[in-house]
Amino acid sequence: MTIILKDGQPIPKEARLTATALGNFDGVHRGHIYLLEQLRQQCPNRLLSVVTFEPHPRQLFRAEEEPFRLTTADERNAILNQLGVDYIFQINFTPQFAKLSAHDFIHKILHNSFGIVHIACGDGFAFGNHRHGNTEYLTTETQKLGIGLSIIHPLQDDKGIISSSRVRHLLRSGQPEKASELLGRVWSIQSIVQHGDKRGRTIGFPTANLSLGEHLEPKCGVYAIEAALSDGKRYQGVANLGYRPTIGHQPKSCLEVHLFDFDQEIYDQELTVWLHHFIRAEKRFSGLDALKAQIAKDAQDAKTFLKMIDL
Repeated sequence: MTIILKDGQPIPKEARLTATALGNFDGVHRGHIYLLEQLRQQCPNRLLSVVTFEPHPRQLFRAEEEPFRLTTADERNAILNQLGVDYIFQINFTPQFAKLSAHDFIHKILHNSFGIVHIACGDGFAFGNHRHGNTEYLTTETQKLGIGLSIIHPLQDDKGIISSSRVRHLLRSGQPEKASELLGRVWSIQSIVQHGDKRGRTIGFPTANLSLGEHLEPKCGVYAIEAALSDGKRYQGVANLGYRPTIGHQPKSCLEVHLFDFDQEIYDQELTVWLHHFIRAEKRFSGLDALKAQIAKDAQDAKTFLKMIDL
């Protein structure tokens, strides 16, 4: 079980002397997994940790941008737990912390506070006030402190470096299967089921309505999905992501999930939704009858796809 250590928490003796990977780890894609695997191979007798930041630095420096995250902190930490990470040092990325020099980040945080004995990062890792720290500087300072260092060249496929930005692009262009290839798993979001206007019930397709929150907005449209409640039981279904142009355009996008053969009340419960396949783009229909007919077709298309991949 991964132990998460946040700012202000005392660092237990067992959490010191770890081998650590540095980064944001948004999405925890195959490139991140490769970095952790390389670190584990080079330090097989050390506990494994991750030093990461919350919120994502981009949320501080580009606060005006639309949500972009592939994983919330909880989702990221849960995946790192599944990968066998022993400790997560989750640094509160505040304006004050952003002013910390590269020197102090290495000496005061990594060395003095966390007691790290080996570091792994990508060859493009930058840190410290105005990102003045780079891997060359990191090499010099870790040598002074007797800290081991592994600079890992990013994992690539035939289209280039596997990165969070590539995953975001694929999701925003309606290609969840290709995004899954880079992630090493099907992309999902976790969110709380909200009360809606219950319009779906009137046309025979009740939905669980989810806000995207900090998550990026994938391409608007209809998806074949799986979903699970907190008990872990999975259900197949179809979902619409968008602004509901047929029945009153709403200001924020919403993920409306219809689960097959399911009739429970799940308001205020957490639902995890996996986007397996993009069926069609969102569009406006002439009325509720046309919308109902299209949803029935979408549901059948989703069932056909999910059966084809043998879920």
